[in-house]
Amino acid sequence: MKKAVLFTLAALMGFIGCQSKITTEPAPAPAGLYFPPLTGPDWSSTTPESLGWSVAAVEPLYAYLSQTNTRAFIVLKDGKIVLEKYFGQNLLNTAPFDRNSNWYWASAGKTLTGFMVGKAQEEKYLSIDQKTTTYLGTGWTNLPPAKEALITVRHQLTMMTGLDDGVANNDNTRPDNLVYKADAGTRWAYHNAPYTLLQSVVSRAVSQSFDTYFNEKLKTKIGMDGQWQLSGDSRVYFSTARSMARFGLLMLNRAGWNGQPVLTDAAFATASLSGSQNLNLSYGYLWWLNGKPSYMVPTLQTIFSGSMTASAPADMVAGMGKNGQLLNIVPSKNIVVVRMGDAPDNGQVPFTYQTEIWKRLSLAIN
Repeated sequence: MKKAVLFTLAALMGFIGCQSKITTEPAPAPAGLYFPPLTGPDWSSTTPESLGWSVAAVEPLYAYLSQTNTRAFIVLKDGKIVLEKYFGQNLLNTAPFDRNSNWYWASAGKTLTGFMVGKAQEEKYLSIDQKTTTYLGTGWTNLPPAKEALITVRHQLTMMTGLDDGVANNDNTRPDNLVYKADAGTRWAYHNAPYTLLQSVVSRAVSQSFDTYFNEKLKTKIGMDGQWQLSGDSRVYFSTARSMARFGLLMLNRAGWNGQPVLTDAAFATASLSGSQNLNLSYGYLWWLNGKPSYMVPTLQTIFSGSMTASAPADMVAGMGKNGQLLNIVPSKNIVVVRMGDAPDNGQVPFTYQTEIWKRLSLAIN
């Protein structure tokens, strides 16, 4: 069923390892952004009317979100809240979902881990061009030593490890589940297990738990709430929707918060939101990129022509997770969009759903 949905989406719409570093010059941070206080519920807002948006298009958007099992939806413009709507019940089904309710980020949280890899590199604890064995030791996979030694941290960041994503449990990080499919740097495949092990890479490199490092270097710096929790074989971030919006605002501002850099390596921040290899042009360092000539999707090796979300601005970047968890950033419009909720469809990454939201959101913005 999943493949059928992905093929329907597709119908609607050299050396491949990126071994060298991306040299794109960092773009300047937007001017005049608002940043909410680090503590407390205060967050400045503005109205669609004051921005010249179509008020008539907002209610149909909310109706669609409600019909598709949404729990939280937020749109920021210049850092201020324009739209904020909550639906349904909290995770325990004990109270209405509101701005204080937690939800899971699913794979949208990959962007948080990618940020922490950049922070550890900035502080010279690691290099993304080092072999993963430098930090996890030999035997972290089931590969012959020579093949395992080809895998770098950069390959983990870009889904280019060459490990087989077709195993029975794509999330399992045990060495016997990490088997050879292709040489690292020659095959793009959306594979959760090598990504998950990036947290172990960071932890080993910085000599403290990933959670402690994350809390100190990112969470407290921008006033996020939430925590990492084990879900099956994966570590998933849970937080309020506003905390996801805070991270989106940080990335919109080129990894700075209210005049204070959180990640001073602007080149890494820029590379995170730029093409990372030459197979899936729509993938950066665990971020999805809109407006590229082609894109790939999980479970398939097909390269589809066109932009991954044609209804959204071409410069949009996205964190996307199972069951429709979305963090969208649009630099050209200084907009951040957050959607949390239950499954709108059965896709591992919600391409179709993101497209449908932007069809409706664009009517309001434009």
